[in-house]
Amino acid sequence: MNGNNQQHERKAFDAVDNSSTSTHPLSSQGAERSATETPNPCQSLILYARESEILAQIGSGQLLAVAKNRRCGLILYKRFHAEFAGPGAAVGGFLDVDCQQIVPVGDLALVYPESHQERQKAFSIRRHWIRLTEQLTHNAAPMQRAQTVLTQFEHYFDPETVSQISDEAFARLVGVLPQTVGTLRRTATQLSAPVMA
Repeated sequence: MNGNNQQHERKAFDAVDNSSTSTHPLSSQGAERSATETPNPCQSLILYARESEILAQIGSGQLLAVAKNRRCGLILYKRFHAEFAGPGAAVGGFLDVDCQQIVPVGDLALVYPESHQERQKAFSIRRHWIRLTEQLTHNAAPMQRAQTVLTQFEHYFDPETVSQISDEAFARLVGVLPQTVGTLRRTATQLSAPVMA
């Protein structure tokens, strides 16, 4: 893969994020809303909830959306794969009736898209995130697919957030074995470790 392709792939998550929101992305450490900030027209539904509560809400058929103003998302496990829904993307409703497990990523908040226009925008953004993930799977080599998804998440989220995502979650996103992701992560850790004199 040449340098131009790698640079394009590193920026892909940011491109979807920037096209889906009118606000600037948050810092990689996440930021709390200030007391003077104007609230989003959609009221926050879930902040720092347990995974079981979020999964129950999604499984109930209620349509929700990942908050636009946070660097966050959900990895949704389906039967044979996983999907990533980033900021602004619709989750729940008919899209995720087959969702078996979820992995919150970052400073997660979900909102109700209240108007028809908000719901349509959330569906459109979810479609963009799905297409982006599909692009990550175009390389036939499993190791390359695993490296690409890791690079995307490492560029978009802070290292602590990425370290909390399991090898299995990354593997399901791009159709590789968890061991493939684990091997890449261990190699990266060894290469970044300081050499002892």
